[in-house]
Amino acid sequence: MPKQVIQLTDNKCKHAKPKAKGYGMPDGEGLSLWITPNGKKTWLLRYKAPYVSERSTWKFADYPASGLKAARALRVKYLELLATSIDPKEWQLEQNAKAERQKDNTLKHVAILWMEDKQRKAKANPQTSKDIWNSLENHIFPKLGKRPINELKPKLVAEVIKPLETKGSLELVKRLCQRINEIMAFALNEEIITDNPLAHIKGKFKAPSTTHNPSLEPKDLPLLMAAIISDRMAIPTRLLIEWQLHTMVRPNEAAGSRWAEIDLDSQTWIIPKGRMKKVGTATQWEKRKDHTIPLTTQTLAILNQMKPFSGHLEYVFPNQRDRDAKAGPDSANNALKRAGLKGKQTAHGMRTIASSTLNEEQFNPDVIEAALYHLDPNEQRRTYNRTDYFNQRCVMMEWWSNRIEEAATGNMSMAANSRGLRSITEKAAYLPALT
Repeated sequence: MPKQVIQLTDNKCKHAKPKAKGYGMPDGEGLSLWITPNGKKTWLLRYKAPYVSERSTWKFADYPASGLKAARALRVKYLELLATSIDPKEWQLEQNAKAERQKDNTLKHVAILWMEDKQRKAKANPQTSKDIWNSLENHIFPKLGKRPINELKPKLVAEVIKPLETKGSLELVKRLCQRINEIMAFALNEEIITDNPLAHIKGKFKAPSTTHNPSLEPKDLPLLMAAIISDRMAIPTRLLIEWQLHTMVRPNEAAGSRWAEIDLDSQTWIIPKGRMKKVGTATQWEKRKDHTIPLTTQTLAILNQMKPFSGHLEYVFPNQRDRDAKAGPDSANNALKRAGLKGKQTAHGMRTIASSTLNEEQFNPDVIEAALYHLDPNEQRRTYNRTDYFNQRCVMMEWWSNRIEEAATGNMSMAANSRGLRSITEKAAYLPALT
């Protein structure tokens, strides 16, 4: 008959005294408290390892860091593992190593891996990547960057973002929530975390209100040109606004114009797809091409006037504070506000003027949409219609540039033929105001 084990008590564990030799105090089912001659106490588990005939003795925890109750709970867990032919010692060592790896997988560390992966797959525009990273550096990493990513919880993250909502920066809040979730999704795919508790974090904040970009009517194009030209705005800013108006691109695409994208031989401006606003699903976006814009007499004149000042730089419209960077994304908008058009006309709204005017003049809607780099909403047509209507756009863009020039008659458009214009060098005093 097997010897009956008298189970341990908290009092026995606490008052067990050391002896000349180490000894064990059994608790049953392989668990015992081992006391060394110097008084150190350690929990042991004796068990028969799976797939081998020999027995193993494993020191799995120290006393009193792990008390009697905790040791018994671990014994239950380890016996359950043994019942499924898993060696508890090997399992625990793997769990410990995993926990150590998690300490290294901070939010910022994983975000770095995510950004590298994002740039590798999508060939993201460096400026866009920089903007994304700066938003995280400025608003997320200071308080959460050193946190293990598996410790992030909705309440913790919401407390960091909440001040931005209070401030009214709802678009920034929306973008931060999206970016954090992209990082979490990346961590899930890499098996760094097992779930994403931040999947619905945006629901904790107010959604930014949807506001359409205000725009003047097509008949008011002369008023827009008069406001641009009569205002004492910097010449590069004025040229930037006219460049965007003529080419029908978005403000960020215009501000980021690079000389390397201009092909004077073919008189085209080729914007890499990565610089364009992503539209449609990932699959639809993958099929999009670079946006090739035919340059008109007027847009070539704009480039000609900017070349003495930025032809040696990367960007056509450089930033005032950093000549190696592009013009500020709000340069055109701020200039339009100063020109008295606040609430009436935005930089992005100039695309609306162009679209409305061209539709009124009964240009082919498909050609107009191609010029705006919109995605055809009809999936079947999109599948079979691969043309970008370039030749038709050449004709349409020339007409549009001429219409703008006519609207500016008497106001001396910067994009007009250079005859009769003062030399740009005579106006150099205005140049540094581009921000």
